[in-house]
Amino acid sequence: MAAQSLFDVLAQATEGMMVVDRSHRIVWISEGYKRFLPALGFGDETEFVGRPVEEVVPNTLIPQVIASGKPMLIDLLTNRAGTFLVTRLPLRNEAGEVIGALGLVLLDHPETTMQPLISKFGRLQQELDDTRRQLAAEQSKNRRSKHTIASFIGSSAPALEVKRQARRAALTSSTVLLLGETGTGKELLAHAIHAASRRAHKPLVSINIAAVPDTLLEAEFFGVAPGAYTGADRKGREGKFKLADGGTLFLDEIGDMPTTLQSKLLRVLQEQEVEPLGSNTVIPVDVRVIAATSRDLGAMVAAGQFRADLYYRLNVLPIRVPALRERREDIEALVEALGEDIARRSGMPQKLLSTGALDWLQQQRWPGNIRELRNVLEQASLMSDELQLNEHSFAAAMPSPVNADEANASAKLLPSSLSAIQPQESTHEPAAPTSGPAAAVSLATLRPLPERIEAVERDAIAEALRLTGGNRMATARLLQISRASLYERLARWPDLMATHAEGSPS
Repeated sequence: MAAQSLFDVLAQATEGMMVVDRSHRIVWISEGYKRFLPALGFGDETEFVGRPVEEVVPNTLIPQVIASGKPMLIDLLTNRAGTFLVTRLPLRNEAGEVIGALGLVLLDHPETTMQPLISKFGRLQQELDDTRRQLAAEQSKNRRSKHTIASFIGSSAPALEVKRQARRAALTSSTVLLLGETGTGKELLAHAIHAASRRAHKPLVSINIAAVPDTLLEAEFFGVAPGAYTGADRKGREGKFKLADGGTLFLDEIGDMPTTLQSKLLRVLQEQEVEPLGSNTVIPVDVRVIAATSRDLGAMVAAGQFRADLYYRLNVLPIRVPALRERREDIEALVEALGEDIARRSGMPQKLLSTGALDWLQQQRWPGNIRELRNVLEQASLMSDELQLNEHSFAAAMPSPVNADEANASAKLLPSSLSAIQPQESTHEPAAPTSGPAAAVSLATLRPLPERIEAVERDAIAEALRLTGGNRMATARLLQISRASLYERLARWPDLMATHAEGSPS
């Protein structure tokens, strides 16, 4: 009797009321609620009662109340019948178990009776929508491609072949593996492939694996769930895969990825889904991956430093980016383009190059490729007061030891000055030696400068590996070079890797 009396009071005090059982089916509606049925598309009560509430009342949240057991005291419900101010309450049995829910329509068309509150709500909703659109537009702008295929400068046969392969790769969504020495333009090509693909309007997200500590890579890739660990963002953090959803993810220096993370990356590539750190929820993603490395992944697979299955997954569309010494005829065009950019950034007039300077540049080996060429051009431009640069301008720009201590140190560990420009064997005859047997012996035993530099590099790395017990990270730190540079050199001398395999491969 008490329950019936309460129902009667609520039915009279509200615009309408319904009761839903634990399986979400409507079991009863009040007389007041029946007037909403035509607007909802029903002729009478018999067509409405007994149906699942989510099927007949669009946008209702009563199923959530039944699932959570928590009431929703005040809410706005909008559907084709209008806008209503509603309350939703869970119904429990004597044991406290949720057996259904009660839905109350407190006000019909509250936009008239509660106009100030509804207007404020509308303004806040509009501001929120505007802010979301602006944020999405800003994020999209910051993650657009910076280069196109035309940005890869050169008309030599190797350059044209790379452009052809890049255009073909852009037509698909398959994984691309860019191979080549440091400074050859692999990142530029990644941007270009994305810009020419069907995903160009979606984000391009880049991550340099060698620049992120191993302990943070998993969070960078897959994201962090809210409160996953002490100090984590309370709202969580999206990973690079989620940020790149619908677009392209560029993984630079993929050869530096720790073996512990390689299996997780392989699973994402296969299943196209990620699981944030500290979460049990799997999030589907649609990401095209472009990877790049300056290391020999095939040799790393053979040495057990890189998973073979991940290598095969990445090596679907391999593109080898040629070294600068393989396309010397492009140097003139590169110098012109780099000179314009250097002048624009520095605010100084663009320097011209003499014929001798251009010939001198084309004779170099350029182990650092286009990045090294730019560095030398920028140094020569800033250090010279002349409007035209000659070969002597570039010689003056080359670094050299400042004092005797640095000169002595260079004999033990390879400094950056020795990894700069390495001239090829000269095509000119050497100057006639002074008379005497000593001069003849020196000339006979003289080795080309590139060979001598390579020997110094190899001896320095071997000595550093010996001193560090084969620890790669400590070796790179001792030599004052990056891990990527060390691995690149070790790939040229596999015997050094085998000799010091006992140490940590960090």
